[in-house]
Amino acid sequence: MSAHGLILANVDGDRTWRLQDYMARGGYSALKKILAEKIPPETIIAELKASSLRGRGGAGFPTGLKWSFMPRSFPGAKYVVCNSDEGEPGTFKDRDILRYNPHTVIEGMTIAAYAMGCERGYNYIHGEIFEIYQRFEEALAEARAAGLLGQNILGSDFSFDLFAHHGYGAYICGEETALLESIEGKKGQPRFKPPFPASYGLFGKPTTINNTETFASVPFIVNMGGEGFLNLGKPNNGGTKLFSVSGHVNRPGNYEVNMGTPFAELLEMAGGMRGGRKLKAVIPGGSSAPVLPGNIMMDCTLDYDSISRAGSMLGSGAVIVMDETTCMVKALERLSYFYFEESCGQCTPCREGTGWLYRVVHRIENGLGRPDDLDLLNSVTGNIMGRTICALGDAASMPVQSFVKHFGDEFAYHIEHKKCLVPPQVQYEGSQIYVRPSC
Repeated sequence: MSAHGLILANVDGDRTWRLQDYMARGGYSALKKILAEKIPPETIIAELKASSLRGRGGAGFPTGLKWSFMPRSFPGAKYVVCNSDEGEPGTFKDRDILRYNPHTVIEGMTIAAYAMGCERGYNYIHGEIFEIYQRFEEALAEARAAGLLGQNILGSDFSFDLFAHHGYGAYICGEETALLESIEGKKGQPRFKPPFPASYGLFGKPTTINNTETFASVPFIVNMGGEGFLNLGKPNNGGTKLFSVSGHVNRPGNYEVNMGTPFAELLEMAGGMRGGRKLKAVIPGGSSAPVLPGNIMMDCTLDYDSISRAGSMLGSGAVIVMDETTCMVKALERLSYFYFEESCGQCTPCREGTGWLYRVVHRIENGLGRPDDLDLLNSVTGNIMGRTICALGDAASMPVQSFVKHFGDEFAYHIEHKKCLVPPQVQYEGSQIYVRPSC
């Protein structure tokens, strides 16, 4: 882990996840301030709107606006839910937040519950990181024992309790309504929308769902003010952002930087390109985001608007870096297989289409490509996108479209010559030398 900034600042010490250590860093001061001063919920939501905090899970929806959708006057139960189902290839930031600084998520969710009038919340944690689930449970126990969760928190008239829910590793449960279905004990499949969770969510009650990093940002906004948080970034892109950098860099890890930081600076923080090789391509927002050629990415800043103008998405902030030795056909084959395997099967275009995409790319990679395969890939993606209940179909299609668009020459070479355009070559992996096999 490598970090600076807000959420992962000062968490390199021993047992930083403990309540005592968190409070020594100023933890729970935002919640104490709200309860002591009886700050009106609408004031908190207004500060969130001023901060330009946007959802850190991928969609980038304005958080303050999302919280304002919650019907506070609703007479029954209302829920706040954290989406910690981090299952997309390239993503590993949320588990580090829960590993090293879980109390900032608890505090953020408690503030959210206060602002939206909720008395119960759930954190849905990805099933393949069970040790993180256990650590969050320990943090919850600490918070309850200290009177920071439960009835009449810190002697106030505000009550809220929070529970961890362990998933089972299904990627589809990262979709918010499939997540709700899973918490309810049902098969994790997306719901038709509308109705949206704000009106009909968990157990049929109004529910607000945000990402782990989003909730972790809330205490800082309360303490420093919406404008102060905004000024760390740029207009419409407030605050800091965690980026999970993986691939062909010298120091893979999580890096927290101000929104609007040039990509070149992030690459330098990650130690630059491994082996001094040239940058070939970058997936800037997790495997579902369209790939960008290296020269385009080097001109981008790390914010939603800049990446969007370049033709991709900031997404979850999972930056996958590929050097000049990467076979783009092989890379796409692996991504296509992932989405084929993870489709829940509810929608025909996705269930059948993801299989088509994988099989076509697989045969191109294995020397069986046909002259019309690139047109076929574009046709299949066009018949998937926008025709499914959730966005998994789009997530499977966008990488295919972008790989073919930007690196079509490699695909065409595979089809015509039945082999890879990137020649086998000697690579240095630390002190070990190995030969990159031909595709």
